[in-house]
Amino acid sequence: MAADEEQNVGEVTALFEQTSVRKENIISFKGQGKKLDTADDAAEIIQAIEESKDVQVLELVGNTVGVDAAKAVANALRNKPELQRCLWADMFTGRLRSEIPISLRSLGDAIITSKARLVELDLSDNAFGPDCAKACVELLKSPSAFTLQILKFNNNGLGGGGIILAQTLIECYEKSSAEGKPLKLKVFVAGRNRLENPGAKALAKAFKTIGTLEEIQLPQNGIQHAGITALADAVKHSPSLRHLNLNDNTFTDKGAISMAESMKHIDSLEIVNFGDCLVRTNGAKAIGKSLEDSNPNLKELLLSFGEIQLEGGIAICTGLENKEFLQKLDLNGNKFGEEGVDEVKDRVNDFCCKNALTSLDDDEGIDSDSDEENSCGEDDNDGRSTEDEQIDSQLSNGQVDLNPKCFLEQVTAPSLVCLSTKERSNLLEEVAELVTNAEATADACLKLSGLLNEKCLHHITTCTDSDAQELRSAVFQGVDILLSDAFQKYPNTPMLVINPFLVRMGLLKSEDKKFHAPFDIRPMVVTLGHACQQAYFPTFTRRLVRGVVAKESKVWNNKSIHLRSQLLQILYL
Repeated sequence: MAADEEQNVGEVTALFEQTSVRKENIISFKGQGKKLDTADDAAEIIQAIEESKDVQVLELVGNTVGVDAAKAVANALRNKPELQRCLWADMFTGRLRSEIPISLRSLGDAIITSKARLVELDLSDNAFGPDCAKACVELLKSPSAFTLQILKFNNNGLGGGGIILAQTLIECYEKSSAEGKPLKLKVFVAGRNRLENPGAKALAKAFKTIGTLEEIQLPQNGIQHAGITALADAVKHSPSLRHLNLNDNTFTDKGAISMAESMKHIDSLEIVNFGDCLVRTNGAKAIGKSLEDSNPNLKELLLSFGEIQLEGGIAICTGLENKEFLQKLDLNGNKFGEEGVDEVKDRVNDFCCKNALTSLDDDEGIDSDSDEENSCGEDDNDGRSTEDEQIDSQLSNGQVDLNPKCFLEQVTAPSLVCLSTKERSNLLEEVAELVTNAEATADACLKLSGLLNEKCLHHITTCTDSDAQELRSAVFQGVDILLSDAFQKYPNTPMLVINPFLVRMGLLKSEDKKFHAPFDIRPMVVTLGHACQQAYFPTFTRRLVRGVVAKESKVWNNKSIHLRSQLLQILYL
C-alpha cells in the first residue's frame, strides 16, 4: 500500500475512533434482592463504585436500602462526577417512611457534592408520599439536575408530593435558564400517584414552563376534567410531545374536548393513550375532528372503555383514515352495538393501515338513552356541556343545596359528585368555617365517608371502578378540607382532632355510655387511610393512630379486617 494511502486510512481510522459512541459504564445490582441495612451489607456495591474509574449508571433496582447503607453508598459517590443515570426504582421495600427521606437526602447530597450532571433519575415503585418528595427537592433544583432528561416517579403514592415536584421543576428551570442552559426535560412518568386535580394542575404548569417534554405518562391518578384541561394547555405548549398516556383518569366530554383542541396545535404525537378515561361520545367526536388535520405520524390511539357511542367511533375513524403510520387503534369496550361494531370495522378497511384495529369483543352495546346523550350539550351556543346541564337540573330540583349550613344534612353521593371541584372546594371551605369544634369536624367527615358505596370500599389506596373513583375523590376532597382546617385550629394538640374520629369508629372508648360503634366501619377506615397519607396529617399523630389500630378490638369484623391490614401497612410506612 502506498504511503499516501496508508496515511489516509490512518486518518479515517482516527476519525472513526473520535466519533464512535462509547458504551456507558454500568454498575448494576438489579433484582438481587439484597437487604442492605449497614455499611458492611453494602460493601460489595461500595467497592464496585470506588473501583470504577467513570461510573455513569448505578442500578440498584429490586434491593432494599436502609439509612446506614444509603449513607455509605452516598459517601462512595461523592467523588464520582461522571454519574449520569440513577436507576433506583423499588429500592426501599419494607423501609419505614420516616427512614426513606434520610436515605434520599444522603444520596442527593452526595450527587450535588460530586458535581455530577444527571440525565436520568428513576425512583419509581418506592413508598414515597409528600415527605419523600420533599427529600428530593435539593437535588432536583441543584445544578446536578439542570441536565435531566428523564424523570420517573411511577407508583410512589405521591399525593400532594406531586405539587412539590412541580414547583421544584419550575425552580430548576428558572435556575438553569439563568445560567444559559435551561432544563430540557424530555420524559416524565408519574402513574398511580393519587395526584388528582391539584397535582395535575401543578405539573401542567411545570410542563408548560419547560416546554420540551416528549413523553408524559400520568395514568391512574384520579384526575378529573379540570386537571385534564390544565394538562391540555401543557400539551398545546409541548411541540415535541410524542407519547401521552393519561389512561384511567376521568376526562368526561369536558376534558376530552379541551384535550382535542390542544392536540391540533402540535404535530408530533405518536402514541396517545386515553383508555378507561370516559371521553364519551362528544369527546371522541372532538378528538377525531382534531386528528383529521394534525399529528400525521400517529402510531397508536387507545380509547377503550370510554362510553363512546357509534357516532364518536365513526368520528375517530374519519380522523385516522389517512394516518399512514398507524399501528394500533383500540376502541374496545365502548357502546357501538353489534351493527355499529361491523360499521367501525368496515370503516377501518378504508385506512392506510387496515390491520390497526384491535378486538371489539367487549363492546358494551347501545344504551337505551343513546339518542338523548348524543343530543344533549353538543350545539349549545354558550358552550355548556351535558355535565353542566345536569348540575343545573339537580339544583333546580333541590337535589344540591349550596347553603353550607344545611349541605351536610342533605348531601347525597350523586349531588356531591355532580358539583365541580371548585364548587365543592368553595362550599366545603364555608362548611369548615362553620364547624366549631373537633367533634363537629369528625361528624362532618363521617357524614362524607358514609357516602362511599360498596365499590369504593375494596381497597384503601386503589379503586379500579371509574365511577367509584370519582366518588372517592369527591369525598376525599371534602375530608381533606375539613381535617386540614381542623389541624390548623389545633396546631399543638392534633390528637384532639383525630380522637373523636377514633371514638366514632369504636377504637377508643366513648364517654357516652349509650354509644355503639357502627357494624360496618369500612367507610371510616378508607377515609382515615387516605387522610393519614396527606401532608396536613402530623407524622407523630400517625404513630399514635397506628398504636390504636394495632390493638385488638371487636370492631374489626370479617367485613373490615382486610382494610385494617392495609391501614396498618400505610401507618408503618
